[in-house]
Amino acid sequence: MTRVFSRAQVALGIGATLVLTGLSVVVVGALGGGIGPGGAGFRSGSSCTAPELSGEVINVALTNSGGPIMNGSGGMPHGGAMRLIAEHATAKHGTVSFFVTNGGSVNHEMVILALQDSQIVGTRALGGDAQVDETSNLGEASNTCGVGSGAGILPGASGWVTVSLAPGRYELVCNLPGHYAAGMYTQITIT
Repeated sequence: MTRVFSRAQVALGIGATLVLTGLSVVVVGALGGGIGPGGAGFRSGSSCTAPELSGEVINVALTNSGGPIMNGSGGMPHGGAMRLIAEHATAKHGTVSFFVTNGGSVNHEMVILALQDSQIVGTRALGGDAQVDETSNLGEASNTCGVGSGAGILPGASGWVTVSLAPGRYELVCNLPGHYAAGMYTQITIT
């Protein structure tokens, strides 16, 4: 079925996109100045200090609306207002460190997953646990004030991970139940 949109509907859609983009800029700006090396525009005041990170450092901000999160079936959080924002969309191949700060009001994490050639970011299938399959993850930052995996990064804290990445496309995701579906993913390209 082909659907034809009126000019008013198209204008409304464009207006909504502009408002949401502006809101995203305001949220990132509200996160304050630096976290870790070169963190302009990202939350300051993390309760953690990372050791000297090697390779290219990418700061990542994890956010949610700050209010209560709506619960879906099984008590899993869902809905929008969650974001995972990488400071850079590209990096050189080799050693890359991610300094990840949780500016939200609930625990978050960052998991690195490879994207296949035709795969579109944000389209991974969700399992019955409201999570994506991460068995082939290349690394994660989910340890409060520490390196690697853990139980999630607490609000106001940071975690970090250093990995070796080959050229290609990668998806950074928060894979706590319901967070991916709520918009916590972004793409980075390694050249």
